Amino acid sequence: MFIDEAVIHVAGGDGGNGCVAFRREKYVPHGGPSGGDGGNGGSVTLVADRGLNTLYPFRFTKRFAAGRGGHGKGNNRHGKNGADLPVSVPVGTVVKDCESGEVLGDLIEEGQTLLIAAGGKGGRGNARFATSTNRTPRRADPGLKGDVHELALELKLLADVALVGLPNAGKSTLISAISAARPKIADYPFTTLVPNLGVVSWERFRTFVAADVPGLIAGAHKGHGLGIRFLKHVERSRLLVHLVDAASLDAADPDADAEKTVATIEHELASFQPELAARERVLTATKDDAASPAQVAAVAAAAARRGLAFFAISAVARRGLDALVPHLGRRLDALAARAADAPPATDVVP
Repeated sequence: MFIDEAVIHVAGGDGGNGCVAFRREKYVPHGGPSGGDGGNGGSVTLVADRGLNTLYPFRFTKRFAAGRGGHGKGNNRHGKNGADLPVSVPVGTVVKDCESGEVLGDLIEEGQTLLIAAGGKGGRGNARFATSTNRTPRRADPGLKGDVHELALELKLLADVALVGLPNAGKSTLISAISAARPKIADYPFTTLVPNLGVVSWERFRTFVAADVPGLIAGAHKGHGLGIRFLKHVERSRLLVHLVDAASLDAADPDADAEKTVATIEHELASFQPELAARERVLTATKDDAASPAQVAAVAAAAARRGLAFFAISAVARRGLDALVPHLGRRLDALAARAADAPPATDVVP
């Protein structure tokens, strides 16, 4: 089951108390304070794990507590430190504080860690308070409490290419044709209820990751249909493939219908996040084996008006895929090279 949101309770371990003790050994004539310090509490850390692709485990396990520190003991014995608790989350997880809404971290790389609940420091034993004027201190500090937080976890899939479009545009069929992903495919809207990831091979052994995002409708940025719940999965993609079902365009006026269809998705992307509307896109007419030349030409005209690359494909007949997939791979290479050559951002001081 795909779960992309979860709320968890995390608690760092409490520090152990310091000890008040005095030496009583036979061959220590003057004795003295010998209370040891308490151990430090363990910490809770999130670890990005590429082996996970959903927050489903947090549907049942919601509380995570690290070990508490042991109390100090006599004879200057230090309390045992509490055990740290690493918690694995999918790569692409955003961590927010439920109370303040502050983003605490964004785990986007394999093995990346985020300390989310530090353990409390152990208290000092009375041996630490001995001075030349106070040789028998009877004071010891209690251990400090560990951090406690209520956290919201939000998974945003990491994909190089996102397939977007209206319901039944052919996104699931396309990803099943170009990768090993096997999403549910049917002839009714909203067949896809969760995003699907697929690894696409191109040019020998080179690959990229594509995401089939559930269909968007007018008002999606306000939560209509599947709404913003899945629009967020488009945010991290470097390249968008906008699919238009050419066969479903109004045969009487395909140009107007194609323009309306393309503009609907553009409006939803821009309303959700303005930067998405400016992201590089490829406009694709799907189901061209069932569409008329006029319907396919209408989508091509909409792409030309926007200066977008255009492809006509039929995922079922596997037509046009040999041109589309290498184009996506080459554009991803170009975008990566452009990002590598870009100068690092610097703060501008007025």
